[in-house]
Amino acid sequence: METVLGRYRNLIVLVGVLFAQVLGLAVQVKRTTDIESSRLIRVWAVGAVSPLEKALVWAQTSTGNLWHNYFYLRGVRAENRELKQRIEQMRIDQVRMSQDADQARRLQALLAFKEQFISQTRAAQVIGSTGSEQSRAIYLDKGDKDGIKPDMAVITADGIVGKVLHVYRSTSLVLLISDQTSGVGAILDKSRLQGILRGMPSGEIALERIMTDEQVPAGELVLTSGGDRIFPKGLPIGRVTKVSTGSDLFLNVRVKPAANLSKLEEVLVVTKVDERQIAPEQAGPARAADVLAERLPTVPPKPAEPAGAAATGATPQPEAGLESKPVQPKPKAPAPTGDGSVAAPAARKPATAAPSAGTAAKPATAGTEMKATEKSVKPAVEPKPQPPAVEPQPQPPAQDNPQ
Repeated sequence: METVLGRYRNLIVLVGVLFAQVLGLAVQVKRTTDIESSRLIRVWAVGAVSPLEKALVWAQTSTGNLWHNYFYLRGVRAENRELKQRIEQMRIDQVRMSQDADQARRLQALLAFKEQFISQTRAAQVIGSTGSEQSRAIYLDKGDKDGIKPDMAVITADGIVGKVLHVYRSTSLVLLISDQTSGVGAILDKSRLQGILRGMPSGEIALERIMTDEQVPAGELVLTSGGDRIFPKGLPIGRVTKVSTGSDLFLNVRVKPAANLSKLEEVLVVTKVDERQIAPEQAGPARAADVLAERLPTVPPKPAEPAGAAATGATPQPEAGLESKPVQPKPKAPAPTGDGSVAAPAARKPATAAPSAGTAAKPATAGTEMKATEKSVKPAVEPKPQPPAVEPQPQPPAQDNPQ
């Protein structure tokens, strides 16, 4: 080693001096750009280190992509299969729930159930509060002149707030649901358990009147039941936060309000609630009553009666009966005889001109029956005129009455 240093000592010293000079120049010289100025030594250092950094970053990125695109896909495929199964199950549940909803609408329409709908609201602004722990209420800038009445529901887009307690000329006092004297009919969304929602001195809200043998999970949604006749049914109140066993037979259920009662600025006052029955056309494409009516046997329609029969109440006779010999009708005007006189009704009985003693009463009986039949048939059906060939021959007047 000493031999090499001794042999190339001058060269090594020269290289060191030149490197020192170049290094000193790089430190002193600056490269000015549009953004900032950098020393030349920094530019050289960055240029020398940058390729190494790029190589390291490329290796790291390639390794990460290989892990995510190949090894990690094994878990993604299993997760994808599980998600597909959940989607299929949710679709089945959606179809079942849709059918249940349609059936519920049909049953409501059949049983004439009524539902409450919010038809009119009035926007109001909060202008103050009571500022007391014993009474939790707020003041609104709408009053009697704006159509506000006591016991009107006050709501927001998130949930219910309270009810109107007192109404003044231009302002109104609203009792919040967190007040101790308030009470709201409530029902749990899934278990359909009903109770009374009341405020507590601490400002929390509790759901009362739920037995200890019932199961109330945390996080379940609480809705209005409509039993208080103030809030319409189905409005959100809040969610269950804590459930504990009380000293009596009821549970202590704590509810977090859906609306932020401490940061109220604008509210809606429900001025009108309509109670309507579900219309048959809204019950679905096929109602139970329609399906039942289609399955019942139908009655054939009654044949139409002639105008003459409907007016007189007589039963019409078929034409075949009218053309029979016993009920042949006579023309309205009798045909005149050769000498200008009118033939008597007996002239139309040539076959009975000379009856015997034993059969003398039969033609009169037949003629009487014929007249009665003509009277009963004539108002129902207009008789047809007889052809000329059937018209009887006229006889001399001297032979009309041979007796």
